[in-house]
Amino acid sequence: MLARRSFLRGATSAASALALVQAHPLVACPCEEILLWPGKPPGTGGPTGPEKIGGPGKGYGAVSNISTPRLRVYRPNLSNGRAVMVCGGGGYYRIQLWKESTPAAQWLQLRGYTVFELIYRLPNDGWEPAAPFMDAQRAMKIIRSRAAGFGIESDRIGVMGMSAGGHLAGYTALRPDHAFYAGRDTYDEASARPDFAALLFPVVSLRKPLDTTRTRRELIGTNPTRAQEDAWSLDTQAHTGAPPMILFSSADDPIAPPAHNIALFEALRANDVPAELHIFESGGHGWGLGTSAEILGQWPEIFDAWISRRTFA
Repeated sequence: MLARRSFLRGATSAASALALVQAHPLVACPCEEILLWPGKPPGTGGPTGPEKIGGPGKGYGAVSNISTPRLRVYRPNLSNGRAVMVCGGGGYYRIQLWKESTPAAQWLQLRGYTVFELIYRLPNDGWEPAAPFMDAQRAMKIIRSRAAGFGIESDRIGVMGMSAGGHLAGYTALRPDHAFYAGRDTYDEASARPDFAALLFPVVSLRKPLDTTRTRRELIGTNPTRAQEDAWSLDTQAHTGAPPMILFSSADDPIAPPAHNIALFEALRANDVPAELHIFESGGHGWGLGTSAEILGQWPEIFDAWISRRTFA
């Protein structure tokens, strides 16, 4: 098994980080984890039995059957003062670690970011639909409360999400004050609002004609009301004062086509929220870091340049 410090010395690019995770999806899992809740998490429902890691197939390296939500911490050798909470996708019925959140977390770690990979509860595991949003809010509050201990600047704490994880990250950014759960301790006195958000091939709208995602089915079922569709769509939640966002899509995505990000981008701009949108020619869905042969493989560098050149109030 490869030691974490050896990995940090040897991996110097997005491609090498991705190659390691694809070969050994759990090798680079850091030993440091932060439990989100003291005791039983809030909310109803929950799974039985241990967590599951997907075998060969579309769910390879994905985690499900989650009863203990937590953050996996990736500390850089030399911190740049910025932090990112990363949320993998999977339609709210699994979390794609192997091909989405873990490679992104490792790339960011190598660039000096302190990264928190969120292992959140899933409606498909029997939890109520609000459970992942409780976990994301709680996680942001913990990160912000402990920022000084991690060497993080208090105005450089962001969120990143892919697919359904993009929906989760976007909702966390747009509705940080929505009380998904009752406060429990001093962590809950902190703000859940991220200072920036990066959404990759996210599910944005749960309304027609973009109502075909598993994300929609897991959250609001097959016959929701229009009020439910609006309440859980990101574009309808855009408002003045939302954090800056950078959005990435591929033109040939069959699951979350660019219309999702376009709707959100237009809603953000209509509310004077700083936003940037990138649509790559090809890449499909669930591309994670991408590869050196793909133009969309440039997105990590684009994100890093975007955040590095920003000024924050």
